[in-house]
Amino acid sequence: MTSGAVDRLALGRLARDCAARWTKEAVDIEAFLATQVDDVSHRDVVGPLRPATGGSGVVIVEGQEVATWGNPEAVEMSFSVTKTVVSLVAGIAFDDGLLIPDQRVSDVVEVPQLQGALTTQITWQHLLQQTSQWDGELWGKPTSVDAQSFREGTEVHGTAPGDGWAYNDVRINLLCYVLTLLFRQPLSDVLRERVMDPIGASSTWSWHGYTSSVIELDDRAVEVVSGGAHWGGGLFINARDLARIGDLYLRGGLHNGTRVVSAEWIKRSWTPCPVKPGYGYLWWLNDDQVPWPGAPRTGRSARGNGGRHLLWVDPARNLALASRWTEDPLHLIRAVSDAVAPRLGGVEL
Repeated sequence: MTSGAVDRLALGRLARDCAARWTKEAVDIEAFLATQVDDVSHRDVVGPLRPATGGSGVVIVEGQEVATWGNPEAVEMSFSVTKTVVSLVAGIAFDDGLLIPDQRVSDVVEVPQLQGALTTQITWQHLLQQTSQWDGELWGKPTSVDAQSFREGTEVHGTAPGDGWAYNDVRINLLCYVLTLLFRQPLSDVLRERVMDPIGASSTWSWHGYTSSVIELDDRAVEVVSGGAHWGGGLFINARDLARIGDLYLRGGLHNGTRVVSAEWIKRSWTPCPVKPGYGYLWWLNDDQVPWPGAPRTGRSARGNGGRHLLWVDPARNLALASRWTEDPLHLIRAVSDAVAPRLGGVEL
């Protein structure tokens, strides 16, 4: 293929395969979630769930849809893809001058969770890179029960912020909490007003927290959303809207000439974390082909539930791929990448 060319026949075959092969067990979402959570305690679901409706996806190249499968308008749970959307909302705070990455959160927001000797040292960047090392409890869920924290072998308990890295939903929920206090409004409202409406997204998406994550803010009850679906909740969104978010990043934060999020924030989001070089501001970076071996090193991704939910962005190909309930996401990324040739002078990250 020539530079920038798209093999639509290959994408068509791939789309038919993805539509047929999806996580059918997730139709019974409660039973499915129970099999996905390794925690030995605190396994009760406290946020809303949504049954899977089928595999779906969208491929955008150079701003144009070149392939879809399933029902790209079907709203699905997103699991940890939500974390990358949290990063996007944090970028709005950065652009507004509310959030300075290396500033201590406790200097800006007062919460009991950040009043210890070590926790007062936690910066916004620590929370965004998952290096805060915070241990505590939020919304009835202790950080210690999230078994996924220990899978990478980089969790170091009792040390200063920045000394270790752990993929921990409770810590992400802390970030959602302090961002809500920073904005003084629900993060779902911020996302809708500042991102989703400006980029032309549908009105079908929603963002949820837990039954216990409601706070009083300026004399009104406000739900603090969750950053994943470990115990339910998180972002419910369709593949087409998710792909629109990816395309926004490819365009450097612009939509139809209007600035939505700064290019500086995108650059920071895709800068490797010192403790975990394959991770940025709640984005996975594939420079070392982890977690996606054999996929382009230029790719950046949001992934949830083992990659069954995926947003893959590759600036070298001007490619955004969103998929829902895909059983073999690595094959999907490789195959789509093979079908879309890199541009001449494509972005090197």
